[in-house]
Amino acid sequence: MKNLIYVVLAVLMFASCQQSQKIAYVDNSKLINDYQEKIEVEAVLKSKIAVYEKRRDSLTRAFQLEVQEAEIKAKQMSQANLQKLQQEFQQKDQALGQRLQFEQQQIAQESQAQNDSLIKKVKAFVKDYGKTNGYSFILGSNEAGSVMFGKEDADLTQVILDALNANYKKN
Repeated sequence: MKNLIYVVLAVLMFASCQQSQKIAYVDNSKLINDYQEKIEVEAVLKSKIAVYEKRRDSLTRAFQLEVQEAEIKAKQMSQANLQKLQQEFQQKDQALGQRLQFEQQQIAQESQAQNDSLIKKVKAFVKDYGKTNGYSFILGSNEAGSVMFGKEDADLTQVILDALNANYKKN
């Protein structure tokens, strides 16, 4: 009798430890790339890049015209004045290059900061979604193969993407 009680207790403890865990996965790339906020941020950055490129092209053309005019005048200059003019243009070219590089770096830093912020938002949303809906795990799949296979009914990508976009529209 005592052994039977131990066996029953062991079976109950084993059964209680074997709770079913709710596990799903999302396609990280699709989730981030189809997120409406990311699409809008990308559009803003593309317009900033277009403005930068126009300004860069305009400044470069203006500098090239100035160089061409100086080349014509240089034919009539003394050697000393010619060297002085070359130094001026080297300084202008260097200053222009630094200015354009600075602007390019600013755009790149803004893009990186925006992407980092979006990734944090998506991770937090998925975490809250998992807690709210009773998931033990929500895995992320990517090209590197963190999830090599998953049943289609365990793929929450579209469900979470829809909820994420709905939440973004609300805010």
